[in-house]
Amino acid sequence: MQKVTPFLWFDDQAEQAAAFYTSVFDRSKIVDVMRYTDAGPGERGSVMSVTFELDGQTFIALNGGPNPQFAFSPAISFFIHCRTQEEVDTLWEKLGEGGDRLQCGWLRDKFGVTWQVVPTVLGDMLRDEDGMRAARVMRAMMQMCKLDIAQLRRAYDGEGA
Repeated sequence: MQKVTPFLWFDDQAEQAAAFYTSVFDRSKIVDVMRYTDAGPGERGSVMSVTFELDGQTFIALNGGPNPQFAFSPAISFFIHCRTQEEVDTLWEKLGEGGDRLQCGWLRDKFGVTWQVVPTVLGDMLRDEDGMRAARVMRAMMQMCKLDIAQLRRAYDGEGA
């Protein structure tokens, strides 16, 4: 059992969200569905929480009921390390469907959860000892919604600068 598990509060969409997320990521599954009993506070038999795994990472989703104090915010997001542009494109499209595409590889899905879909090569480019290269990459990234590895590489190499 992992020591720290992300716990997501949904009004009443925990089961739908878990099903959606497990359909997006490989090596993912629903692990457990817990239902409310007579003890409440939810209706007996309705879903209280869903434990699920995304590529081996365990999450718990709760149907906690509507509470405006507990809305999702980009202050917490899930960072996805992508090896290829194909992976960036696929995850960007699937997670972004019905949501909002934000800047610099960030998006908010249809449930309000924020994700960062980021090619792993970006970190290497931004850590380059040549500050000019890193700065060009940063400027290019700031102009993008979905991150494009080829455009980032061109900025890194100084093409079009």
